[in-house]
Amino acid sequence: MPLGLYVSIPFCRTKCSFCNFASGVFSRARYQEYTERVCHEIARSRAFVAKPEADSIFFGGGTPTVLDTTQLQGIFAAIRHNFQLLPETEITVECAPGTLSQDWVETLVRCGVNRVSLGVQPFVDREASSVGRLHTRTIVLADIARLRDAGISNISVDLIAGLPHQTAESWQFSLDEAVASGVPHVSVYLLEVDDDSRLGRELIAGGTRYHAHHVPDEDLTASMYETACARFSTAGISQYEISNFARAGFVSQHNLKYWTRRPYLGFGVDAHSMIRKGLAGVRFCNPDSLEAYMANQAVERHPVTRLEAIEEAFFLGLRLMRGVGLPDLEAAFGDEVRDYLPAVKELVELGLLDQSEGWVRLTERGKLLSNEVFQRFIAVPQSSASVSYPVCKNALCGF
Repeated sequence: MPLGLYVSIPFCRTKCSFCNFASGVFSRARYQEYTERVCHEIARSRAFVAKPEADSIFFGGGTPTVLDTTQLQGIFAAIRHNFQLLPETEITVECAPGTLSQDWVETLVRCGVNRVSLGVQPFVDREASSVGRLHTRTIVLADIARLRDAGISNISVDLIAGLPHQTAESWQFSLDEAVASGVPHVSVYLLEVDDDSRLGRELIAGGTRYHAHHVPDEDLTASMYETACARFSTAGISQYEISNFARAGFVSQHNLKYWTRRPYLGFGVDAHSMIRKGLAGVRFCNPDSLEAYMANQAVERHPVTRLEAIEEAFFLGLRLMRGVGLPDLEAAFGDEVRDYLPAVKELVELGLLDQSEGWVRLTERGKLLSNEVFQRFIAVPQSSASVSYPVCKNALCGF
């Protein structure tokens, strides 16, 4: 199977208060040495694959567009030197609104980028500034127009429900703006509350810094998610995964690799990889700090057993709205799949799963409680699962 390639760029202009990713603000002097380290890792990765073909590339972060354009071109050159890109290859770069100069847009085109993901979060300026975003609604719309003028029409926008100062009305405005912009893909995430972000720590402590006392409650945030599902459905932007919505023909091919257990290689800080060996395989991830990565510290490796492969097939497949085909799983794994049928039956009775014509999928209520659903299919110890599966703590968050 062709590979997906993920490149992590852990640099940002500022660190948003809600961000719990392995990214931060660093001196620009670090960018070149990091670029060289990533290129070296790309060249070395050939040892992991027998046939170096790829049909998707995804630059994430962080903010890839804080690099110099020559540095981005250098990474692309390393990829093309070491991997054969198929004609249909989807090439995505995440961009922070306001970082897309005309020079950068022209560089994206020269590098063959055919998809851009914009981290909008809200279209409401007050909400954006409250969490440290540097863009405005006007800047977002100008970036979308600039990309289209350059021939990049496959554009996705990210939205986050649950940000400070959000109300049902302001959230509806952001949804309407996303639809009106005409972009063919939208991702909707819920604010994660954990101690890995400044805002999360403040919320846990019950404080008021970072506008934490203006964060909507869980019920309102859940309602915002349901509103988004309904609004995009009405607009013809169909939900195909818990957090993702697309017009016909614009599903993210790269992200589908994660949810369908197809092989991918990750390069850079905190990047994950999965190589299939039959139905099982191995997962590994790079160090989650810039210093450890640059020091060439060892990656974490976790062999995926046959049992874990079945678990993955269930809880990753259930992220997709089409669900999991039980006959397909039984054809692949045999009678072992039947051990999970009692859990399926219980979740159907609880109204969290729907089962029909051999397919099992999340119900509307199941989407909101998907973490609880997924946990029923994980038998391995939590410490092992955290290494094996690069799944966000919040099931409504993407990779």
